[in-house]
Amino acid sequence: MGFYGVIQEIWDLDYQKFTIPVFRCDWIDSSGLVVDELGFTLVDLSKIGHRNDQFVLASQVKQIFFVDDLMHRGWSVVLSMPNREYNDVIGDEVLGDVIIECETFTRGMPNVDTFDELVGELGSQNIRGGCEDIWIE
Repeated sequence: MGFYGVIQEIWDLDYQKFTIPVFRCDWIDSSGLVVDELGFTLVDLSKIGHRNDQFVLASQVKQIFFVDDLMHRGWSVVLSMPNREYNDVIGDEVLGDVIIECETFTRGMPNVDTFDELVGELGSQNIRGGCEDIWIE
């Protein structure tokens, strides 16, 4: 079972060497959740619940959007976005780097065997020279 809410405040907990973003949310009560006949999740944003546990770490949530449902007055349809993963990579600097990986909208990668056909004669301009080749098996 998922929980749905609306962010009211964003706190950035500063621990000198790193920060942790925390959201204070108004959570939708489970009585305000319905799945319609087409499989869409509908929420009633006026039914607020879980008031004793309003905070959540940013790493524990997924971004969604609420769109007003024209068929059911007072209800909103939940729409989700492609997943994003935030990974902290420690090593290069004291605080490390943040790598953002985003799910693409493409359905697949072109076959490696057809690479020459895809890039054609202009492909040689995009090949980096002056360095040793690295073969990956």
